[in-house]
Amino acid sequence: MLSFAIRSAIMLGWMALGVAVSLPVLCLLCFPTVLLRPLPDSQKNARTKTNALLLVAHPDDESMFFGPTLLSLSKLGGYSIRVICLSTGNADGFGARRKLEMVAACSVLKVPADNVEVLDHPALQDGFGCHWDQPLILKLLQQAVMTHNIHVILTFDSYGVSGHPNHRSVSAGVRRLHHKNGPQGETVQGWELVSTNIVRKFCGPLEMFASVLNWVYSDQREMHCFLNPSPITSIMAMSRHQSQWVWYRRLFVLFARYTYVNTLKQIRS
Repeated sequence: MLSFAIRSAIMLGWMALGVAVSLPVLCLLCFPTVLLRPLPDSQKNARTKTNALLLVAHPDDESMFFGPTLLSLSKLGGYSIRVICLSTGNADGFGARRKLEMVAACSVLKVPADNVEVLDHPALQDGFGCHWDQPLILKLLQQAVMTHNIHVILTFDSYGVSGHPNHRSVSAGVRRLHHKNGPQGETVQGWELVSTNIVRKFCGPLEMFASVLNWVYSDQREMHCFLNPSPITSIMAMSRHQSQWVWYRRLFVLFARYTYVNTLKQIRS
């Protein structure tokens, strides 16, 4: 009789824990815009839109990793979003096809086709063994900032989510630009997507609750959190990359935190 009571108490405890964890996650999934806020200090003039640039390495990076950010900025309405991809992702010979796929995917993520640019420079070719020219990345970035009057740049952090050297090169290029601007008159904000350990990386929607808690108790001038207002839209965008839509990437977008939440950290000189 006692052992039955103990087992029942343990079972009830686990059920209570499950409810305690799942209820906030379900609330965040159902009402993600409750916590929707613009990036700190990025909208200084309410009458004009903030020009935001997402800089990535390969077609599909925008869908696999930055969906919550792109959809949140679009929903906020105060941002004009541009995406530049530094390569066509031609490692397997699908470069021309992947370029078109990226335009289609960005359209799903509310970025107009005219605001999507996919570069194909000989010194910036897709591949783990391809070391990208840092001064070239800086030069291309400076041109984009000047041409499009960019106020905010979004990109990978120094690890680049997966450790891919091309992702890390993009991050290094943005840091070079930021350091070059200097601390006295920074005209461009830089925000990097925070990489996590592999356990948190594949916690899926559970990461929404953990990320929000971390954001609430952090310095909100330095960290920002975007919950995806429509995770299914991110998955639909990734599905536009038909050349990359293989089984393990389907699993990735279902279970990776980056479909549900983006934690961004401001780049400082």
